Amino acid sequence: MNTLLVPLRELGEYEEIRKTLDKKGGKVSISGCVDSQKLHMIFGMDKDYDVKLIVTYSDIKARELLEDCRLYCRGSYFYPAKDLIFYQADVHGNQLAKERIGVQRRILEGKPVVIVTTFAALMAHQLPLSVIEDNIICIDRDSVIEEQALARKLVAMGYEKNYQVEAPGQFSIRGGIVDIFDLTSENPVRIELWGDTVESMRTFDVLSQRSIEENMTQVSVYPAAELILTQSVLDEGFRKIEKDCKAQAKHFREQTMPEEAHRLETIVADLKEQATQFQSLVNLDSYINYFYEDTMSFLDLFQNRRCCVYLDEPLRIEEHARAVELEFRESMTNRVQKGYILPKQMKVLSSVQEILAKLEEMRILALSTMEFKNFGIRFLRRSAVSARTISSYNNSFTELVKDLNNFKKQGYRVLLLSASATRAKRLASDLMDEGLTAFYSEDSDRVLQPGEIMTYHGCVRKGFEYPLLKFVVISETDIFGKQQRKKKKKTYEGQKIQNFSDLKVGDYVVHESHGLGVYKGIEKVEVDKVVKDYIKIGYRDGGNLYVLATGLDVIQKYASSDAAKKPKLNKLGTQEWTKTKSRVKAAVNEVAKDLVELYAIRQQKEGFIFSKDTVWQQEFEEMFPFEETGDQLLAIEATKNDMESPHIMDRLICGDVGYGKTEIAIRAAFKAVQDGKQVAYLVPTTILAQQHYNTFLQRMKDFPVRVEMMSRFRTAGEIKKTIEGLKKGLVDIVIGTHRLLSTDVVYKDLGLLVIDEEQRFGVRHKEKIKQIKDDVDVLTLTATPIPRTLHMSLVGIRDMSVLEEAPGERQPIQTYVMEYNEEMVREAIVRELSRQGQVYYVYNRVNNIEEITSYVARLVPEANVAFAHGQMKEHQLEKIMFQFINGEIDVLVATTIIETGLDISNVNTMIIHDSDAMGLAQLYQLRGRVGRSNRTSYAFLMYKKDKMLKEIAEKRLQAIREFTDLGSGFKIAMKDLEIRGAGNLLGERQHGHMAAVGYDLYCKMLNEAVKTLKGMKKIEDDFDTYVDMDVDAFIPSEYIVNEVQKLEIYKRIASLENESECDDMRKELKDRFGTVPKSVENLIQISLIRVMAHQRYVTEIKGKMGRITFFMEPYAPVHVERLPKLMAKYKGILEFSAKGTPNFVLKYKKYGLIEKEAELMISYTNKILADLDLLYGA
Repeated sequence: MNTLLVPLRELGEYEEIRKTLDKKGGKVSISGCVDSQKLHMIFGMDKDYDVKLIVTYSDIKARELLEDCRLYCRGSYFYPAKDLIFYQADVHGNQLAKERIGVQRRILEGKPVVIVTTFAALMAHQLPLSVIEDNIICIDRDSVIEEQALARKLVAMGYEKNYQVEAPGQFSIRGGIVDIFDLTSENPVRIELWGDTVESMRTFDVLSQRSIEENMTQVSVYPAAELILTQSVLDEGFRKIEKDCKAQAKHFREQTMPEEAHRLETIVADLKEQATQFQSLVNLDSYINYFYEDTMSFLDLFQNRRCCVYLDEPLRIEEHARAVELEFRESMTNRVQKGYILPKQMKVLSSVQEILAKLEEMRILALSTMEFKNFGIRFLRRSAVSARTISSYNNSFTELVKDLNNFKKQGYRVLLLSASATRAKRLASDLMDEGLTAFYSEDSDRVLQPGEIMTYHGCVRKGFEYPLLKFVVISETDIFGKQQRKKKKKTYEGQKIQNFSDLKVGDYVVHESHGLGVYKGIEKVEVDKVVKDYIKIGYRDGGNLYVLATGLDVIQKYASSDAAKKPKLNKLGTQEWTKTKSRVKAAVNEVAKDLVELYAIRQQKEGFIFSKDTVWQQEFEEMFPFEETGDQLLAIEATKNDMESPHIMDRLICGDVGYGKTEIAIRAAFKAVQDGKQVAYLVPTTILAQQHYNTFLQRMKDFPVRVEMMSRFRTAGEIKKTIEGLKKGLVDIVIGTHRLLSTDVVYKDLGLLVIDEEQRFGVRHKEKIKQIKDDVDVLTLTATPIPRTLHMSLVGIRDMSVLEEAPGERQPIQTYVMEYNEEMVREAIVRELSRQGQVYYVYNRVNNIEEITSYVARLVPEANVAFAHGQMKEHQLEKIMFQFINGEIDVLVATTIIETGLDISNVNTMIIHDSDAMGLAQLYQLRGRVGRSNRTSYAFLMYKKDKMLKEIAEKRLQAIREFTDLGSGFKIAMKDLEIRGAGNLLGERQHGHMAAVGYDLYCKMLNEAVKTLKGMKKIEDDFDTYVDMDVDAFIPSEYIVNEVQKLEIYKRIASLENESECDDMRKELKDRFGTVPKSVENLIQISLIRVMAHQRYVTEIKGKMGRITFFMEPYAPVHVERLPKLMAKYKGILEFSAKGTPNFVLKYKKYGLIEKEAELMISYTNKILADLDLLYGA
């Protein structure tokens, strides 16, 4: 990095500072530093320090510094502070632990490392490194592993046992295969055992569960929790805890405080039961001093390393640290007095003084903007540099060129940094065009000469200059005014949810020929010494249906939009299901007809052809502060192509709230305005209108575009002016509620209509919209995700873009699940208010929401609390929401009405009352309302204190734990939301039909109807093929123990299409569960036979020993004249009968051995199917 660092050496005091620092305990303070230049100082003053510890005053600042560190050193890490105040939750997200243990791992590995942290992180007590070191499991090729012992050890290290590894911090052991997902690694490892020796080790992918990197020689597993408790440590710790508890309770009783005494005893008893009976070690962090005598601070980890500590703004650090200490002390004292915790638990945080004393013994370089006094550490040397930040150019290239010319004249060395190499090259060539001799170089050690201008690929948040050293660094941010850095996008591989993946005993299922029943599990049935797995479905009046596990594709899980209502079961052997099906079929045909006609009409009309993108358009798009997701780019591309084509655009964009739909509309609107057209943006509510209006103004402020709003927040005079402007063509973009549809609104030249949240407009409004949009391009946005399955049948009828990829790098939401306790609610609210944020308090009963509001107001008297619910008058509701958006209300107690569409980035804490009473999908939607900015946000899911929860707690906790991550809770939520989306898209009447046959079957029928109308349907789509052969074909329970997994594998085997997919399946099974047993191999073979038979119009194959019958589809396009040729191939053992259903019967000699019989039957069947080809084709 000489290009950057060499100029620093010309500082007069450079050597002096380095010498002073290099002494043991050397301390230097440098004032006059600015933002990004501080890091330049830090890395420039480096004398091969092993560990660079950069301490700053807030998490946000730390993350900013971390981004800048990456320019100088790839190995930079953030060490977050432990969350000490919310510790008694049942489930924590393990995001913090992951980052913290990752850093501890780097320190233990002894590699040079740069760590950015806050002072608060130095104050928390933690385990000595030696304890962590003793608890690292190293496994290599020669290791001997005893599965039980390994499982016990992993649990003590904080890992959680699961039947399938899905997230960091889990492990699974099944039949000689051990999977462990180390908290600090990218991918989990799979260790295959032979007896108790290691046979092979490899990493695998979580989503597909398939191996990635084979043949690893060694694996180290680090602890997954910061508190490591072996049985002996646990017992000893609880002995001390109980002793203290007794003493404290006695003290309370003497003070006549029986309630507090009882509370403390119950808490400790519960904790012990949790830890000993349920092996759940989640809430013990604050008891660390009971389990380990000698805890240490983060600083103590560096005693034997060459370490230098860098303080960013010492006075602010101290102020922040004192605030943390005070908050902690107050909160803890309060809790001790009320009997929530033991006095010794207050000692998990060192005081600011103690940490400063530790810092006294270390090398310190303090960097500050101003000179400072009265800091708790004495500095041997104080220096000052003169550095300035670069003032922003706000996209003005000419200003930049002017400045660069000045710099050049004065002999400055100039370095321009750009986040991507291509942009850096482009920048250099743009400057050359302006007559400046700039060049791009990838050599970071090239020493700049006076007057040189170099562009380089790297990134800092803000540029800086040293006027005395004549050295200046300008970042892309300074030139183009982009504050947020674009993030790399992650790609999500792996297929979407399969219909069967969440089938549990007791779920409703739909069988295509028999109707709606209840899934009763998998049963093994043995007939004539042949074992097969059947899926048992119960029907009304005690009827049971057994379906072969190989024919799973005629069963779907029943899903309808009203999950609470129980559907009516069908009865076997009656006509009711057939009637229901034909009724729905008629309705589906109607929908399909409408859709296809609509499409045909639209294709005939011609619309306005917009011109290609201009330079302005590119400039405008580059100012978008976030990284576009892949889906977003595709949608933008498609929308522009539609606008540039002669057809009238009618595109639907579906995506969850906050997935960037608005940005697509903004870009389309900007494009339309450039061709002199007007844009109308229609939204369902006044609040949304206000929000979008603000967004549009913000994005368009640098361009000559006039944006107006029409809604109830505007006075009559303002609206009148807007209407005039629209008529004369002075207003380019108008955003409004259905007021835009009134007859008095006339446009001079409307070119684009955007409809937001289409599903919330009524029928009357939709009719009016249709009149406006006769020949105008229309872009419709909707938040209810359109399901994949429905999407298929609508393709080619409406142009659709689906945004499924979540926007990158929002801070993950810390989710806590806990029993309701007012102390915590108070803490959470106060904490959020102290960082100037706002809070949602979700309470879902309207009748006493006012009481709850006044209760919250009493808890937190300093906050301004208001409530909102759907039964309020619209006026009133809008007023409250408007105040909330403008920050006048701190806490909003609301029903779940907030789950639809509000985007307020200042709300970063949400408390959900009685969360156990809500559906997962709802919780998921609600949780998406916080965490929309770059701060860490919190979601507290509270439930009432009640012992009953113990049984269901496990299930609920498991589901909610999946929540902490944006990915996995998605599955559950999607299914429910999909159905709602489907109902909206197809209109109310269809909704009933969908509920009658279940959602999946409805989509299947719709798809077929559309195909038929478009003339794409073939005969073979009309029949199913059944294969029932006397062959052992099932998945043994010792091969795959877990029933959910077993069903999923059955379903996937049933859907295999060709030989290569079968090979893939075999590989995966071997990889995940070990060698494939014969019965599973037979299952795969039979699945292939089904596919072959279907292609040859065979409806059923029945295989008994010595006799195989093939039933044919009567309408099959057979060349009858070729029959004799086929029969001649099998002299006398193949018979053909045309009575009833045409069939072939093959009789052959029995073998006597069951295993051999199976092989023989399968090979004969394959041979006949291959030969049936003779009857078809030219």
